[in-house]
Amino acid sequence: MSLFKRSVTEGLGTFWLVLGGCGSAVLAAAFPAVGIGLLGVSLAFGLTVLTMAFAIGHISGCHLNPAVSVGLVVGGRFPARELPAYVVAQVIGGTFAAALLYFIASDKPGFELASGLASNGYGLHSPGGYSMAAGFVSELVMTAMFVVIILGATDRRAPPGLAPIAIGLALTLIHLISIPVTNTSVNPARSTGPALIVGGWAIQQLWMFWLAPLLGAVIGGFGYRWLGKEGSS
Repeated sequence: MSLFKRSVTEGLGTFWLVLGGCGSAVLAAAFPAVGIGLLGVSLAFGLTVLTMAFAIGHISGCHLNPAVSVGLVVGGRFPARELPAYVVAQVIGGTFAAALLYFIASDKPGFELASGLASNGYGLHSPGGYSMAAGFVSELVMTAMFVVIILGATDRRAPPGLAPIAIGLALTLIHLISIPVTNTSVNPARSTGPALIVGGWAIQQLWMFWLAPLLGAVIGGFGYRWLGKEGSS
């Protein structure tokens, strides 16, 4: 399969992740009487990865996330020369999804873009008012563990066919833990799309949702490479 086709597939998958996850937060989380709340939004993010893993995992590997791609490079599972194409495609897919979500959401009377379009933030823009330091640590640790789970679940020694379930549930758990802290990123492409639409504070704080997940991915990639290496003590 050509790199171009696999990159387009990554863009499509990331589009679905942002539309499904952020869409659930913007459109359904607090909908009158039947709002899905934090649990529902967490599950929605997990389901986007689960469904795409089965749909496109055999085509592109279903990274859907620059941090995951970096973690796979560090973990020895993905060639570094293909990383730029995947990252660009993921960011484009996430941005298209955010633009579509804005188009849909803005049709509702009383909608205000200032509400954030599910953007990630810290301080005044953290759902729970958490500081930049707390947000940074949360994003770093959550991403590191996510990469460890992905590398472990897709290891050739792991039970076959169950990786999408483990990875989808892991992302659900990560959101259950960290939505109150940063609105949960662990994915620079997921953060970039809404931030580009919202602008202002979302752009100003975007740096953290690249830096912390990428550092976490490097830690997770190296960590699993050491832990999972056969014949070592």
